[in-house]
Amino acid sequence: MMGKRSEQKLIWGTKWFLDFMMVSGVIVLLTSPFLLRYAGEHYAEMIREHYFLYVTVYLISGVMGLTIVFCLRKMIRTVISQDCFVDENVRKLKIMGTAGAVIAVVFLVKELFAFTVAGVVIVIVFFIAALFSFVLAGVFAEAVRCKQENDLTI
Repeated sequence: MMGKRSEQKLIWGTKWFLDFMMVSGVIVLLTSPFLLRYAGEHYAEMIREHYFLYVTVYLISGVMGLTIVFCLRKMIRTVISQDCFVDENVRKLKIMGTAGAVIAVVFLVKELFAFTVAGVVIVIVFFIAALFSFVLAGVFAEAVRCKQENDLTI
């Protein structure tokens, strides 16, 4: 079991990491068309052949990924304030599940035109992450209901 101090360090470290991911994610998203063009010209013929497909897939996935990070940043604030069983977190988990499902579907479509093993892994990982988020949203919804019931009792 972690001590209170170690737990706080982990929470604040996670918050810092999510903030970093948000900033770096925006930079990568904005530069991805140029990075993909460079990769297609110098490393991967498939990217050059399917450039528009790759740009579309990575832009959609990038926006969905940033949506997930944004939701996690909002949720970590409720952990810091020690009030995480709230309806807003249930909503954020559902948004994250939807974003993960969109990423899985977009990459699945990409795989029909430009197959890669890594693409299949991404489909599986984000499908599982989406399911996890939806299940966790259900668990949080029940926790919120119990918390509200307890609050009324007191």
